[in-house]
Amino acid sequence: MTDYEAATAFLGEWGRFQQQVFLLLCLSTVPNGYTGMSIVFLADTPPHRCVVPAHINLTAEWRNSSIPLEEDNNSGALLPSKCSRYKLDDIQSFSERGLLPGVDVNLSNVPKESCLDGWEYDRSVYISTIVSEWDLVCDDRWKNPLTSSIFFFGVLTGSFTSGQLSDRYVPESPRWLLSRGRVEEAEAILKDAAKKNKIEPPQVIFGPLQKELQFDRKKAHNICDLLRSSNIRWISVTLWLVWNILTIGYFALSLNTSNLYGNAFFNCFLSALVEMPAYTLSWLLFRWCSRRLTLFATLFMGGLFLLLIQLIPANLIPLAITLEMLGKCAVTTAFAIVYAYSAELYPTVLRNTAVGACSMASRIGSIIAPYFIYLRSYSISLPYILMGSLTVASGLLSLLLPESHGMPLPDTITHMQPFPGCRKKTPYRLTHPTEEENAAERKSSDVL
Repeated sequence: MTDYEAATAFLGEWGRFQQQVFLLLCLSTVPNGYTGMSIVFLADTPPHRCVVPAHINLTAEWRNSSIPLEEDNNSGALLPSKCSRYKLDDIQSFSERGLLPGVDVNLSNVPKESCLDGWEYDRSVYISTIVSEWDLVCDDRWKNPLTSSIFFFGVLTGSFTSGQLSDRYVPESPRWLLSRGRVEEAEAILKDAAKKNKIEPPQVIFGPLQKELQFDRKKAHNICDLLRSSNIRWISVTLWLVWNILTIGYFALSLNTSNLYGNAFFNCFLSALVEMPAYTLSWLLFRWCSRRLTLFATLFMGGLFLLLIQLIPANLIPLAITLEMLGKCAVTTAFAIVYAYSAELYPTVLRNTAVGACSMASRIGSIIAPYFIYLRSYSISLPYILMGSLTVASGLLSLLLPESHGMPLPDTITHMQPFPGCRKKTPYRLTHPTEEENAAERKSSDVL
């Protein structure tokens, strides 16, 4: 029996058809970057302080001293409080009596109150954000990550719609069509591809025996098959965990760019810039290196960089940012690898369903990622410790996955590589047609 790769070898590897599909897929991802990372700016928290109403009769000295100074958690400097002010009735009384703050009145003894009249926001960078529009600060600051989570929940919901559109318009995989017994449709796509590549296709692409066997594989498969047998179940669960942790690390680091020292726009540009060498590196590693070891190495190094950030002294901010960008680069590389690696592990009859399930399951990670950044309000090192530890753990977990480098793509569930601890089976290998198969094909052809 002629295998799929041999039957379609006439197309070549990089003709016009392959280039067109690749370009369209790349173009479809460009809008995702704009919308996906826009929340970094839309939900940013501008500098703010309590409003002191203009109608309150205060001297200039008391109006300038109406906000108490508090120690900043990051720099340790004394900065105006974001969530409290001196009690207006008291400072108005001091102002009317002609007392001076810090001279006649010890400010540490003046009672404080919350921002009863709202907040005023610094508009030098943003005219407005979700935070400033809805006052998601102080006691309501826990709602800020919720806005990003709702955004990513919308991405999850939109995936269902985009999936239907892609099924209707991106061409279907001929390998999948063949596995479903839709031989004529598979041959039609391959012949159209050959026409675009200016190649004359053979009259018969798939042999009669191969057609007969493919028709025998017409059993319907669905997402439940990802958990049906122990082998595929453990592969699926492991991949779902790895995808979720990767998504937490990637989106949390992306959302954290607005919190880094310096200009938020430059930091976001820098965070996006490091993805370019990351994707190039992922392509090189995926082409020549072990899938499992590559995924482990990138995850382990990404987690290690994040764990090292907490050890950097406060005065070495550029070094801390460099480590964070290196961590982002490693996580991005792993994210690119796990997409293709997951597709290689699953058989043709389940490949689209499996990768889609992995991507959908990872949305849990993107939904909770904003809350990892929210933890910096309690400790600036806590998000890095958690993300670094989880990323290192996922790297170790990925070592349990079977290797797919140099292996043919499995067509059926029985062709899948074994997960450690599951029942061993004969590895799936491409073989040349045997005499029996050749005889069977000749016999089948004679009958036809």
